[in-house]
Formats: sequence, structure tokens, C-alpha cells
Amino acid sequence: MRWYVSIGVVLVAGALAGGDVASFAAPNPANRPGQQLSAANKDAHPTVDVELVLAVDVSYSMDLDELALQREGYAQAIVSKEFLQALKSGPNGRIAITYFEWAASTDQKIIIPWRVIDGPETADAVANEIVKTPIRRASRTSISGAINFAMPLFEENPHRGLRRVIDISGDGPNNNGMPVTVARDAAIEKGVIINGLPIMVKEPSYSTMDIDNLDFYYEDCVIGGPGSFVVTIKEREKFKEAIRTKLLLEIAGRTPERPVVPAAGREPRVNCMIGEKIWQDRWGR
Repeated sequence: MRWYVSIGVVLVAGALAGGDVASFAAPNPANRPGQQLSAANKDAHPTVDVELVLAVDVSYSMDLDELALQREGYAQAIVSKEFLQALKSGPNGRIAITYFEWAASTDQKIIIPWRVIDGPETADAVANEIVKTPIRRASRTSISGAINFAMPLFEENPHRGLRRVIDISGDGPNNNGMPVTVARDAAIEKGVIINGLPIMVKEPSYSTMDIDNLDFYYEDCVIGGPGSFVVTIKEREKFKEAIRTKLLLEIAGRTPERPVVPAAGREPRVNCMIGEKIWQDRWGR
């Protein structure tokens, strides 16, 4: 189920001493080869607070500066004092995390396999792995492919969590693979929460497949599940701060503090097939 929630509801009060990010929203609602672990092989009780998949866009619309800022943002967020404090506030005091980069529906690369973060030492190890990996770029943008790739990763994770979250960052709409809403809805049906980090630091350009109101697209077409939210980046200077804020919200498992009204009947404000339409109009395939 998707929800619309005001900005104040999803803020982590006091978690960020450094100020606000560009914006918050918590609106409505190719499998990778590898051995899957059955539920019977996992501990009978959750051993981590959240199983978090970080799915990071490396399509050509992302310039090298943005890719570097994105990498540094995740690395710095994971070792930040605020992140480590949020980590210890959970019932288990530990999370499981994996980090992969994506572009086309058949192009995903795991940078960090499943790792447990339970304190400064393990956080440093994950952050170092992120920053030392060479930056790459690839063609097309398949958010649906990223979601479909992420889902089997949960079954391969040996650490059972109280929540399962896919965290998607990107700077454009889906233009390759199945419709994003089909992949999103299938993930939500299995109890997975999808959050988003739309990157809107450049003016929309014909050459990069950018669209106006990418934040609305993410809110209405990409995210979903109880308490799902979007953190939008509209200024390069806010890049790292926004990533830190998003991770804090996810680790803390923040949900609306007051009742909200489900928006099941609301039409998306942006055509959820807009990326596919633009690609077809320009290149006819």
C-alpha cells in the first residue's frame, strides 16, 4: 500500500545537526545467478534490524562528478556519527547491507555483497570498499531491472531482518525492461519497502532523457510499502547530506507518527511510462 505523508512526518528530528536537505516526501504507495537460502536455513528470529539493498544508478545521464559524489555520499554516511547512533538505537543494533550499481535491465554489478554493519569497524570496512571500486557508466535506465535484480538478493542474505528495504537512487525515469510499476508492485506484495533518491541537480536535457518532476515520478511510480519515502536532491551541495538523511530514516525505520489516508485511488501525477515513451519517440525502439 502506498501513502501520502507530510514532510514533517518523515523527518528524523535532531538526527542531522547540519540542517535540511532539498526535500522530503513519503507519498502513496533478471535474477542474478546464485544460490538462494531458504527460510529454514535462516535463524528463526531476526538477527538484524533491516536488510538494506542500495541500488545506485550509473547510467550515462549521470556525469562523473555526480557518480563520485554519490559514492562519497554513501561512504561518508555509513561512517557518520549520526548513522552509528541510529544503528545502535535498533533492537539488534546491527543491519545487513548490500550495494550494487545498475543501468540497463541486464546490467547490474554488485559492489558490496551482503555485509553486517554493527559498529565503527564494520562501517569503515564497507565505506572503504565503496570508495575504492573504480567508477563506471553504462547505457539505458532500468529501475524495474534494478528492483527485479534486488529481490533474489534478500533470499541469498544469511541475515534475517525485521524489515527489507530497497533504496533506489537515479536521475531519470525507467526506459528499459518491464514497466517500473509492475516490478514495484511485485516487490511490495512480498513485503519489501522501496524508497527513492531522485537526483535533480541538472536542468532536464534532450540528450540525457531527463524529465521535469522526477520527484513526482519517483513518488507515484517507483516507491511503495509502509512508510516508504523519497528524499530529493536538487542541489549538488546537498548531495551527501541527502544520502545521509535517507540512510538515517531507513535505519531508524521511521513511520508516520499520525494516521494518514491511503491514496489508493489517486492517479499518478506523472505518466509512469514516460521514459519508455520518450525513448520510443526519439529512437523508435
